[in-house]
Amino acid sequence: MKQSVGTFYPRTALKSFSSKVGVMLFRCGSSNKYKKLDAKLERKMMEVKRNTSGRNNFRSFDSIIMRFPQFKEGLKNIRGVFAQYDEDSNGIIDHEELKKCLQKLQLHLTEQEIDDLFCSCDADGSQGIQFNEFIVILCLIYLLMEPSTSTHPTSKMGSPQLEATFDTIVEAFLFLDNNGDGKLNKRDMVKALNEASPCEKSSAHITRTRFKEMDGNRSGKAGFRDFLFALTDWVGLDGDEEIPISGS
Repeated sequence: MKQSVGTFYPRTALKSFSSKVGVMLFRCGSSNKYKKLDAKLERKMMEVKRNTSGRNNFRSFDSIIMRFPQFKEGLKNIRGVFAQYDEDSNGIIDHEELKKCLQKLQLHLTEQEIDDLFCSCDADGSQGIQFNEFIVILCLIYLLMEPSTSTHPTSKMGSPQLEATFDTIVEAFLFLDNNGDGKLNKRDMVKALNEASPCEKSSAHITRTRFKEMDGNRSGKAGFRDFLFALTDWVGLDGDEEIPISGS
């Protein structure tokens, strides 16, 4: 939760607030803040790809786009959870509120794991998590969470519909990850789309445009976290508009 502009801070409160901000800047200020998590995601994606033995329901980028309404429907109920912890209704939850939320959802993470997720998913560096960033966090937790060892296993996230949506999103990424190394690059993505069934090939223009939207730092590569951020924009979770079905 963030304070509004113009709020008065007593000197001691201001000192405490500055100290907390300093801690978060220290936590999130490293240029390597994404590397550990992204490396873990790459390994997990490689594992999932091996376990699926190449089976995939997607044949083109357009076939992914056609699922956008399904993705949007499956993710919309997360907004109620997010709003519950956005105490001042400013569209942002802070680090402490995120901890409370994950505890309430019975997602048992260490302090370091929460820090890593917070820093890696605070895409705009605002020291707060917006709704699309919250979706990314939950999907990453779902992907990386170990299965329950209980004799009466339950849903990881407490919502079979949400888990089915996350599974389909993972499948879409794996379709684009042609060489199975857990990350995307433009050449392999083009290859994946060109090897699709002839009637469902995606144009080179669509491929270049979509990859550019994922490759925010222009490194020539995009991981699953980058894919998730792009997908939340394409689906249009912050409004009623979705990406055109043609993908152009």
